[in-house]
Amino acid sequence: MELKCTIQMYDWGKRGMNSIVASLIKSANADFIVDEQKTYAELWMGTHKNGPSYLKDTDVPLQKYIQENIETLGGNGVQMFGSNLSFLFKVLSISKALSIQVHPDKKKAKELHELYPDIYKDPNHKPELAIALCPFEALCGFRPLDEIKDYLNNISELFAVVGETNVHRLSQAADSTISDALQQCFYSLMTCDSNKVTQQLRSLIDRLHNTDDSYRQWIKANLLERLHGDYPGDVGCFAIYLFNYVTLQPGEAIYIGPNVPHAYLSGDCIECMACSDNVIRAGLTPKLKDVETLIQVLSFECKSSSVKKIQPFREDTFTQVFRPPVSEFAVAKITLPPGRPSYSLKPRNSPSILLIVGGKAKISSKIFSRGSVLFIPANDEVEMKVLCGCHPMLMFQAFSNV
Repeated sequence: MELKCTIQMYDWGKRGMNSIVASLIKSANADFIVDEQKTYAELWMGTHKNGPSYLKDTDVPLQKYIQENIETLGGNGVQMFGSNLSFLFKVLSISKALSIQVHPDKKKAKELHELYPDIYKDPNHKPELAIALCPFEALCGFRPLDEIKDYLNNISELFAVVGETNVHRLSQAADSTISDALQQCFYSLMTCDSNKVTQQLRSLIDRLHNTDDSYRQWIKANLLERLHGDYPGDVGCFAIYLFNYVTLQPGEAIYIGPNVPHAYLSGDCIECMACSDNVIRAGLTPKLKDVETLIQVLSFECKSSSVKKIQPFREDTFTQVFRPPVSEFAVAKITLPPGRPSYSLKPRNSPSILLIVGGKAKISSKIFSRGSVLFIPANDEVEMKVLCGCHPMLMFQAFSNV
């Protein structure tokens, strides 16, 4: 069943046909008009109330269809997740940084939703997986401690906003008190007087004009200048010295668990998560910054960026599957070479959503091409006839990890 899906027009998205979101929708819907001045940030595929999908032929909400046809969820799905789709599938097209944020665990998500339902929209957690479609940049998790200390002690402007007492305490901390000392450093940075932050950022940006290439590379000058250009005076610009800077090549992925600080910076990706929209923000955003709550839940574990990348396993010749350590979702990347006449999608024991990113195929007498999104009930085997093309056919399939 083909789906009609929701587009989110967030400010950080790419404009017009520069956005893969707009490009995919236009490809699958010839009558869709792309406004080159608008930002097409996210494509949501699923049942979340903030961006639900509909069956394209009947305009019935996917959530309603599933509840009226509970067998589409499969036995394991119903047992674990009730009458709901367990995941939210997305495409992101990022022109400038998303907010520095964390997603709370299930217990905290439920608590925040009950206290502040207008801010924290649902009671679910939001672990997530991002698979790069092009070179992709992100901040993810705290850097190794030695790197953080190096930046704190050698960037005078960062030293000034974090505070001498806090930097000294972190430098002298024993293993048992490192987390507390780092927490205080981060809290002091995030709550520093905004005028002081603006002044110190301006000082740092100005100083970089007179430094050599090796220093600019160490201090990540290009990244800092880009973030400051998009979010002038925002305290989140300093976060690049505390968090791992991660770059992904197409097909590489990162998994972000509960309470891990992160921010996507640029690029296009496939994203999958538990069905939630809960976000606690702290910087690089004009939206509400809830620093107090963020500090309560934040993981202050310091690890290198390589730990955050998740490796797929090969399911068959054409399929790689990313399985994060949660039950709500997994994602298969399916690449069919030119000249392959047919392919059978492996039946899944949960419902799945299939996105065609490139290529064209005939399924049950209908032709689906780039941008088509299909809902596949649990245990269905889908036979597709791959139509002629000189490029590989690329698809992503999200399903429950049960």
